[in-house]
Amino acid sequence: MRLSVLIPVYNEERTIKTVLNSLFRLKIKGIKIEIVVIDDGSMDRTSKIILEHTNNGLIFIKHKTNQGKGAAIRSGIKKATGDIILIQDADLEYDPKYIPVLIKPILDKESFVVYGTRLRVQPIFFGKDKTPFLLHFFGNKFLSLVTTVLYGSVITDMETGYKVFTRSAIEDIKLNSNSFAVEPELTAKFLKKGIKIVEVDIKTKPRSYKDGKKIRPVKDGIDSLIAILKYRFMN
Repeated sequence: MRLSVLIPVYNEERTIKTVLNSLFRLKIKGIKIEIVVIDDGSMDRTSKIILEHTNNGLIFIKHKTNQGKGAAIRSGIKKATGDIILIQDADLEYDPKYIPVLIKPILDKESFVVYGTRLRVQPIFFGKDKTPFLLHFFGNKFLSLVTTVLYGSVITDMETGYKVFTRSAIEDIKLNSNSFAVEPELTAKFLKKGIKIVEVDIKTKPRSYKDGKKIRPVKDGIDSLIAILKYRFMN
């Protein structure tokens, strides 16, 4: 069984090496791990750092210009050869230690799609791990609720960056979104195929905009809402 880990990356020279090293150290019994990094037009040292690791069997894709997370994921899916595909952000918010837990429902034939949900266990208003962005939290809760209502399947964290799916689940899906709207598009199209999405609890370490966070809560939130509505009635 082969697991393809797709890493869309844009200007992440401070974190990409740590993410890659974590993945190189990851061992899962019976699973061969393939790492596919898509540099989406980075203007810093990201590409140089990635190229230093290609002798570890890493597959490297370079976009000449920044096209967006959705475009990077499409490029990665085309190149990936795994039976299971997992999306891994490059910013250290999502810890690769959760990967064995995330793929387990697929290995156990419980589902073809698994999401890592942050919203059932992440402290919200208190503690060192509390969310620094209440607007993001409530926006995601709203988008997840709209998804649940429109598609008839309970989703608690539609915008999660940890999405895992089998090749059979994605092979006849055409993705159109270039931006972060790929998150609701994937969700909508999985649910419209009648695929049950299993959610697994994870914890994350949200980073600040000073540290390089890129999502724009208002614009990207509106784009996601439009995508949820659009793909309910269109392909």
